[in-house]
Amino acid sequence: MTQSCGFVAIVGRPNVGKSTLMNRILGQKISITSRRPQTTRHQVMGIKTENEVQFVYVDTPGIHLQTRDRNKAINRFMNQAATQALRDVDCVVFLVDRTRWTDEDQVVLDKLTHVDAPVILAINKVDWLEDKTTLLPWLESLSARREFAAILPISAKDGTNVPELEGEVAKRLPEGVHYFPDDQITNKSQRFLAAELVREKVMRQLGDELPYQMTVEIEEFRDEGKVIHISALMLVERQGQKKILIGDKGERIKKIGIEARQEMERAFDSKVMLNLWVKVKRGWSDDDRALKSLGYNHD
Repeated sequence: MTQSCGFVAIVGRPNVGKSTLMNRILGQKISITSRRPQTTRHQVMGIKTENEVQFVYVDTPGIHLQTRDRNKAINRFMNQAATQALRDVDCVVFLVDRTRWTDEDQVVLDKLTHVDAPVILAINKVDWLEDKTTLLPWLESLSARREFAAILPISAKDGTNVPELEGEVAKRLPEGVHYFPDDQITNKSQRFLAAELVREKVMRQLGDELPYQMTVEIEEFRDEGKVIHISALMLVERQGQKKILIGDKGERIKKIGIEARQEMERAFDSKVMLNLWVKVKRGWSDDDRALKSLGYNHD
């Protein structure tokens, strides 16, 4: 049989479920998720090989308006990472949230006018719709905005119509040899995933208490066979943020560490010894050089 393989960008505004969709497709967690917008900061590649077809999905940061409070170097980095993912892809999945349309959805749609690849529109979170009768006229309204290769209502959370979405993508992948070994599932290292899992637990724990000026740097990742030793440094921009992250008598950082370690042990199928530290590094999120040193590079 003839092989096919292609790159598929998953794009959309923040918090529409792009990472949840990729994790659902792959059947395991590759991209971190939370209810906070802009959880994803990097392009994360998820690779799925089924018989002769290899899908190379690229999860992207949410494309967002760079308003006055969201115009730091890290915001520019995330928008550039998402836009860059649209270059030279074979298919695009444009994800929107139910019957909500925002200025940021329009920004994404405008960017797609310059993309030659077929664009599949996926309306996510349809399981949350209280009135399902609003869906059909909404689909018709969206189809008038541009010519989509296909339009599907889906639920990334429970899997509704996700196999159908994969089928639509598969039709549009070019013939060619597989780019990656058939058992590879991502281009990211365990070290990268460890940092992301710590950041996920921070975002889930703190909600709106901690602004986005927080990142995680892995200082040590040592695999000794039966045990992986990991030391992670959590960087914030102000002393007050450090106190929030540590919590009363260290309770918060302890809880973050327990949850992150448990998730890592599942992901790495190994016992993990995790040490967490917090350090103040003023202005890192608006410093291009600091971002680069912390691993914020366009792959």
